[in-house]
Amino acid sequence: MPVKSPVLPHLHLLAKAPLPGQAKTRLIPCLGPEGAAQAHATMVRHCVATACQALGSQHVTLWTSLEHQHPLFVELQSHYGISLAAQLQGDVGMRVRHALNSTQGPSMVMGTDCPSITVAMLRQCSSALKDVPVVILPAEDGGYGLIGTHDDHPSLFKNIPWGTEQVLQVTRQRLEALSLEAIFPDTMWDIDRPEDWQRWQQTLKHANSL
Repeated sequence: MPVKSPVLPHLHLLAKAPLPGQAKTRLIPCLGPEGAAQAHATMVRHCVATACQALGSQHVTLWTSLEHQHPLFVELQSHYGISLAAQLQGDVGMRVRHALNSTQGPSMVMGTDCPSITVAMLRQCSSALKDVPVVILPAEDGGYGLIGTHDDHPSLFKNIPWGTEQVLQVTRQRLEALSLEAIFPDTMWDIDRPEDWQRWQQTLKHANSL
């Protein structure tokens, strides 16, 4: 059944502190530990800026891990006025579910390694969530970069093969089993490997040349 919620969803962003050797480790072969950490910080800044532009900072929470009072997080909170919260210990599903259930009303969760998610895409997802129980932005690699819900659906997050190309497929099966309608407004890609980073740099270069 249509949800018909007029409430703007809250957006939860999950971010590691940009510590060398612990953030974006698969970028280390091309950028080195410091460079990979700096790249991660750049992505976090980009995603927070995009989120605040799309929904307003009062609707954005940055969930931190590794070092909760890292200067990057303090800087972003000071600059944008967003909320900060410490991520729950556990796997991806536990952390995503905890964030989704931490605020009243509809909410969405996305990672901060997804700079391909634009303001327009976030607004699409926000609009779609007014009418359906679940919204998802599929990723090119078989996962997803954002999920939004109105209610708690534990089976969407338990025993999911996180980090594999089966994530979206299994999630779709769970949605079907729950008889939940979902909308998939667009497709995104995240930055895991050196070629992904290079792709984003080319994307930025193209955008800046327009």
